[in-house]
Amino acid sequence: MKSKLQTLAVALAATCGTGLAVADNNTFKFGVTDYTTHSRTNGVTGVGVPPGADAETGDATTVIFVYERLITPNVGIELVLGIPPKIKAKATGSVAFLGDDVLSAHNLAPTLLANYHFGQPGDKFRPYVGAGINHTKFTGIESKLATDVKMSDSTGWVVQAGVDYALDKQWGLFASVAALKVKSKLVASGTTVLQTTIDFRPIVYSFGASYSF
Repeated sequence: MKSKLQTLAVALAATCGTGLAVADNNTFKFGVTDYTTHSRTNGVTGVGVPPGADAETGDATTVIFVYERLITPNVGIELVLGIPPKIKAKATGSVAFLGDDVLSAHNLAPTLLANYHFGQPGDKFRPYVGAGINHTKFTGIESKLATDVKMSDSTGWVVQAGVDYALDKQWGLFASVAALKVKSKLVASGTTVLQTTIDFRPIVYSFGASYSF
């Protein structure tokens, strides 16, 4: 009987210890993101559009919110949300005379990643790498060249690398860089119909504060 009680006590202790470890593996992050695009298109086409017409998207800055749950001491699942930044585009090529802000749109881009954290819990510095999937939806689309503009949603891969720095047991700082695959087909209808596919190829730089519990 004594042996059985000892076995039960050890099992309960292990279970409680696991529960406490899991309960301490939640992290919220709040920070600023610089969304830099390196866009390319297949050219802007349409009736009356001169050959060589093109466009180029600009960069944007926004605020992000991150939640990560560690499922082991080194592996975590991360969800990234943010205030949709406003991306603007300028005319280039043979239609460069049309100038800036020929198109603007907000991009809503929830991202889910699996991260691997190097080192051990309690380390001051913990670098990490991750990979996952991003879904981007474009909203609030406007153009001075057309009254009706549509941009298709985009789903693609994302990879990231970053580092966490612990200020104390709960508070810390983080910095990361991520590359995403974002591509959208644009159709703009006005006096004519304009079409193009934009390959945004964004690189995203983020930094901010973290809270673990």
